[in-house]
Amino acid sequence: MTKAQASQWFQQNLQKLRHQVFPPICLFCQKPLEVDGCCAICLASIRPFPHDICRQCAAPLSQVLAPGPCGQCLNHAPAQLETYALYRYQGAVRDAILAWKLQGDDAGVSWLIESATPYLRRLLHEQDTLIPIPMPLSRMRQHGQHHTANLCHWMAEKVACHWDWHILRRQGEQVRQSALSAQQRRKNLRKAFVLNQDYWAKQHHTQGKLWLVDDIITTGSTVNFAAKALRATGVPVYVLSLSKTIQGD
Repeated sequence: MTKAQASQWFQQNLQKLRHQVFPPICLFCQKPLEVDGCCAICLASIRPFPHDICRQCAAPLSQVLAPGPCGQCLNHAPAQLETYALYRYQGAVRDAILAWKLQGDDAGVSWLIESATPYLRRLLHEQDTLIPIPMPLSRMRQHGQHHTANLCHWMAEKVACHWDWHILRRQGEQVRQSALSAQQRRKNLRKAFVLNQDYWAKQHHTQGKLWLVDDIITTGSTVNFAAKALRATGVPVYVLSLSKTIQGD
């Protein structure tokens, strides 16, 4: 047996041993599989966000009315110019985000970002800068990580653009948005975000767009108030979320 043949034999048997000790499972529901990845049931529940939307807030519209603006944006336009989401917040997408945020398991989220890479490369450009929605310090200490900063890092790697978590800061401690009504969410976040003026003046001379990045958009209050603070840069502000809820899901 040659050295090359011995190496190939070793790799094949190592792979078999790995599968015996750690059998392949679905990244989303942990169902046993023949190979690593996503099972058919979870794959069927993963739905890209619709293309026929209000371009400013990402509310779904009929094909005739898209790209809007929708009635809500005509009456109360958000601070960002455009809003994009990769997936609908349902099924395996919801399971993956919850596993990541509550248990620290990022395997499903990583798979979702990898699958969306061709779309990200069409949407984002090398001159653009991704900015995470800031987390309250107490929540960062509790979880030991900054989830939206991680999203920015992973997405920026895929498209070779910039990302920076110092530009936008969060001030004060706010109640969790998930427990509040739409009106309460707006009140809760009205003064939550502030531009780091000194840092921006010294460090940033971007020629591209500024993208606020979040993991879930529900009412849109968080990204709206964050975009308001970011508009002080004088650079166009856009929003990109891993997922967004749709009424009825």
